[in-house]
Amino acid sequence: MKILVGLGNFGDEYKGHRHNIGFMAIEDIAENIGVSVWKKKFKSLTAEGIIGDSKIFLVKPQTYMNLSGNAVREVLEFYNLKAEDVIVFHDDIDLERGTVRVKQGGGTGGHNGLKSLDEQIGINYTRVRLGIGRPVTTEGEIVRGDAVTNFVLSNFAKADKEWLEKIIALCTKNVVLLAEGKNTDFSNNVKCGVRGMEN
Repeated sequence: MKILVGLGNFGDEYKGHRHNIGFMAIEDIAENIGVSVWKKKFKSLTAEGIIGDSKIFLVKPQTYMNLSGNAVREVLEFYNLKAEDVIVFHDDIDLERGTVRVKQGGGTGGHNGLKSLDEQIGINYTRVRLGIGRPVTTEGEIVRGDAVTNFVLSNFAKADKEWLEKIIALCTKNVVLLAEGKNTDFSNNVKCGVRGMEN
């Protein structure tokens, strides 16, 4: 069984935030496989389903971002699984918006949800990095510090709607490859799809 985790903050006030793109991806995957009921369990909203020949368990932690690992650890302990069985969808400000990258292990890039996961389950889970880009000043300079926090904790702009919907749809279309452990094939298919969007 694979555990698919979307990172985000719970509550309607956070629903459209850039930091919640992980929730958006998991919700789209759930809808695509016919999941309509989410249960409160493991400090999360959870659902079960089948993708291809793989049983999957969908998780949206309800602990706020910086405690996401607590919820995922409970899932792994209950099912006697390891970090290698976990696939996490999350926002990444260090990737250009509309870019998707996959890696297993690695650093957190300052992402509080990933920091929590690393602390609670180790680093050997698969990360699906959904690029939202960094904010820039009117002079084109990259901003840091509080401005970054304000950026990720604010809603996507209307201009983001097209690329946002398309990369989430590409993730959903190709998620069966992640469930089968074919991360490279997933990456290649999504990259091709993104390039097709640009042409």
